[in-house]
Amino acid sequence: MLAVAVLAAGKGTRMKSDLPKVLQPLAGATLVERVLASCRNLAPERQVLIVGHQAERVEQSLAHLQGLEFVLQQPQNGTGHAVQQLLEPLGNFDGELLVLNGDVPLLREQTIADLLAEHRASGAAVTLLTARLSDPTGYGRVVADAEGSVSAIVEHRDCSEAQRSNNLINAGIYCFNWRRLAEVLPTLSTDNDQGELYLTDTVAMLAPAKHLEVADADEINGINDRLQLSQCEAVIQERLRRHWMAEGVSFVDPSSCTLSEGTRFGRDVLVEPQCHFRGDSVIGSGCRIGPGTLIDNAQIGDDVEIVYSVVREAQVASGCAIGPFAQLRPGAELGTGCRVGNFVEIKNSTLAQGCKVNHLSYIGDAELGAQVNVGAGTITANYDGVNKHRTVIGAGSKTGANSVLVAPIELGANVTVGAGSTLTKDVPSGALALGRAKQLVKENWQQAS
Repeated sequence: MLAVAVLAAGKGTRMKSDLPKVLQPLAGATLVERVLASCRNLAPERQVLIVGHQAERVEQSLAHLQGLEFVLQQPQNGTGHAVQQLLEPLGNFDGELLVLNGDVPLLREQTIADLLAEHRASGAAVTLLTARLSDPTGYGRVVADAEGSVSAIVEHRDCSEAQRSNNLINAGIYCFNWRRLAEVLPTLSTDNDQGELYLTDTVAMLAPAKHLEVADADEINGINDRLQLSQCEAVIQERLRRHWMAEGVSFVDPSSCTLSEGTRFGRDVLVEPQCHFRGDSVIGSGCRIGPGTLIDNAQIGDDVEIVYSVVREAQVASGCAIGPFAQLRPGAELGTGCRVGNFVEIKNSTLAQGCKVNHLSYIGDAELGAQVNVGAGTITANYDGVNKHRTVIGAGSKTGANSVLVAPIELGANVTVGAGSTLTKDVPSGALALGRAKQLVKENWQQAS
């Protein structure tokens, strides 16, 4: 059996933020969500989050996760004190305890699986994750033999000159035999410089102790301040871009683009510079995205071109062209082959196949039939100051430049709206609708005035 405990009680003072450190966002997910996701495939029987600072806020943010238990550490008196809080909740548990840190979000699933497998195969009382750093200053040094047996962990400040030359460091990630750990946890002492209970002290109390050295030291990077947060963001972004390039996506300038973990691409997608993907966005095959485009929780079909535009919580069918400088807001749905051009905003509206909205228009709370052609400057006036109302335009209809359709209003199929018209009443199919004042010309106006 396996239990996972995530240490998430710290305040994160150096972040200088009102947000708890473990709730800081990283590539579209919080730090602690990333840590929990890294061991999901292990299917642990118990998942426990040890909370402290703003505990209620942390719990609320993770309320959507099933089977997650919360244990309060109050006050926060070190990592050993944190794990001591599990003595009662895990009193009857018999198996391995995997201890992770809520501010170490780069661990790969495979690394954690390898740590657990090594622990089980060796029969060790504790197996810790280690790494070799070119500059190990500040880290506890792990004293181990060639077979991977650990004899001691020495904190940097306590190291001799010879020990400081050892670059094998403790990553702070452990797999314990829970029963063995539970026996020694109550004996931990605060007799140290910080006056805290250290989980590292248990390693010297448990035998045999083993370690597993991680191949990529970036995986054990912790986050204590904004600089380290940005460095971890860069690592994740590089991983994501490399993954999708291996899957058939081309990035013209990879470092200028950012992705979320939930972004999905088809093949032969071209991503131009300065493009950003957020949430659970899906980009179909053969698309050209950008330059200068933001796609957030949107579904994009195949062979779509989007240039210098923003697409949020919208659906775009195959063969569409969007931009430059268009905005698709939540609820926008475009059928196949639609064209949305420069300085066009579409919100909570459905455009059927082949619609064109090429210039300077606002389409809100509307339903457009197939092959509707919206003239430049057409506005659906959907808000009366209290409520939103819908506009319906039948298939094949055309609006002239600078038309205003005052909702609620319905235009039938194949309607033509004259340029400059303001319409307030329904128009039957096949009609020409004009709603503008008669042109008045007064000659010699300058002389008369």
